[in-house]
Amino acid sequence: MDVTMEMSAVEDASPGTLPRPAVPVQPEGPDRISPVPGRFARTVRTVARTGGELMITFGVIVLLFVAYQLYGRVGMIKDHQRDLDRRLAQNWVAPPTVPSTAPAAPSAAAPQPPPPDGSAIGRLYIPKLDLDWVVVEGVSLDDLRGAPGHYPSTAMPGQIGNFATAGHRERGMFWDLDEIQSGDYLVMETETNWYVYKVYQNEIVSPHAMEVIAPTPDKPGVTPTQAEITLTTCNPKWDNYQRMIVHGTLVQTTPHDVRPAELGS
Repeated sequence: MDVTMEMSAVEDASPGTLPRPAVPVQPEGPDRISPVPGRFARTVRTVARTGGELMITFGVIVLLFVAYQLYGRVGMIKDHQRDLDRRLAQNWVAPPTVPSTAPAAPSAAAPQPPPPDGSAIGRLYIPKLDLDWVVVEGVSLDDLRGAPGHYPSTAMPGQIGNFATAGHRERGMFWDLDEIQSGDYLVMETETNWYVYKVYQNEIVSPHAMEVIAPTPDKPGVTPTQAEITLTTCNPKWDNYQRMIVHGTLVQTTPHDVRPAELGS
């Protein structure tokens, strides 16, 4: 340090006090150190830290949404199904006390008036997946929020024509519908009968392929001659730019007190 600077510091000190440290003077010109780079670095660090916190927050939100889709929705569907099941049981009369001696021969149901939208019309069973649901009338967003819905313009269970039903592609609903293949069974339970359908096709179509729910599936304008079932859902999983379609044909009808063997014990 310059001797003159040291002396000045000592002379400025009052008796009984420590000398004031000399403060070097920043040189003028190109050698002067600018504080700007330091502020810029702090700004960059602040922006990076804030961006990182936002990314972590976004990641947590995404994980919570996925957890809701995987587990939260399943619980909501089960709660809604329990409510529908109670309402269905209240609407149905008690089954006969004297069991039938033999299953009824395969037949088609007589025409029935369409039920009100949102009302429960029966239970759909998929034995291969060990799943079943109460099916409601209608395919609006509200109708499908916790149940498969019957297309109002199509046949009712067991009737000649096409009993067509839609369901969301989500866990607790038609998530694993791709596992259903030819030879598997779909079973509809109504107040009076059981209807067993045998699957003959699982196909992928565009969302505009309305012919799949025609009275004769995939053959619009052709008069139906048998009772069929069609299930529709979105495809692929987590998206909806296609539709997965499962078709089946009625192979057995039994009275409500005769549980079909396809459902197991």
